[in-house]
Amino acid sequence: QVQLAESGGGSVHAGGSLKLSCVVSGLAFAEYCLGWFRQVPGMEREVVSTVSYSGSTGYGDSAMGRFTTYRDNAKNTLYLQMNSLKPEDTAMYYCAAPAAPYCPGDYCQGLPPAAHFGYWGQGTQVTVDS
Repeated sequence: QVQLAESGGGSVHAGGSLKLSCVVSGLAFAEYCLGWFRQVPGMEREVVSTVSYSGSTGYGDSAMGRFTTYRDNAKNTLYLQMNSLKPEDTAMYYCAAPAAPYCPGDYCQGLPPAAHFGYWGQGTQVTVDS
């Protein structure tokens, strides 16, 4: 059974930082492209960042220059370091993995849409106030 469990969300002031974690079990972690998404009620799920099984990363426009994603294959954990947070970053944040391993690095780095990911966590809420 595949499980993804996010943690690290919370409430911060604008300009602050948060570090999200996602512990993955039930699949060969090191073989998977992984992604962070976020969603605001009434809006589509937006890709924040991805990291391929080889470590190549991709970032959405909203994350570029402020967020860093990385993986620790020894701990089966995906991370998202978020700095210089803005009120518009307020959302539920999800980690996700596709249904199959070994997505090509350039495909993963190219920010596949949410529909291409088959496994999802329950999400962790991030709230940024001004």
